[in-house]
Amino acid sequence: MISLHYLNDSRAQRILWLLEELGLEYQLVRYRRDAGSGLAPADLKKAHVLGKSPVITDGHLTLAESGAIIDYLAQRYGAGALLPVHGSDAWWDYVYWLHYAEGSLMPPLLMRIVFERVKQASMPFLIRPLVSRIVAGVNDAFLDKQIHTHLNFVADHLACHEWMLGEQFSAADIQMSFPLETVMSDSALADSYPRLKSYVAAFRERPAYHKALKAGGEYRFGPAN
Repeated sequence: MISLHYLNDSRAQRILWLLEELGLEYQLVRYRRDAGSGLAPADLKKAHVLGKSPVITDGHLTLAESGAIIDYLAQRYGAGALLPVHGSDAWWDYVYWLHYAEGSLMPPLLMRIVFERVKQASMPFLIRPLVSRIVAGVNDAFLDKQIHTHLNFVADHLACHEWMLGEQFSAADIQMSFPLETVMSDSALADSYPRLKSYVAAFRERPAYHKALKAGGEYRFGPAN
């Protein structure tokens, strides 16, 4: 039995989705973020020393990192269902998007979220304007440009492809889902990229996606309704 150590509102949602796509039996070990800090609870370190989610256990194997987990599950249990032919050009496209999602796209999105939390944190009244100016300066000088560069890149790719690998829905789409759903949670960004919006809407129509939402419960980056 595969166990998914599942933190609410986290990258673990896409692993849950993948498990449903593959029709695998699994159990959820649930963790809740701290209401004040938004951080994972200390108990998650019992599953993996870094205390991050997702983590899976499968027999003797404990595996962390979304890309590694997705690759493991898809290769071991997918029987080719969500992967292109190994070694083909499409395979290397899959490898690229698997790493791109967390290595390039997610970091500036995460930094933006962190800076917004800093801006909204409790602080003396006189300091708040200074913090707001610093956050705005970082966004203007670096983050906004980086984010739009990446989103334009992905949108241009999807302008010529139905899914990340073309006509074939794959594990690469599941890996890309979390950063793009993070984008969709920002209405201004979402409206600026209609192709990304339609792509996210398309994968949200998949039955396994809905099963994962039902199994996981409330998910802040999921559909509004």
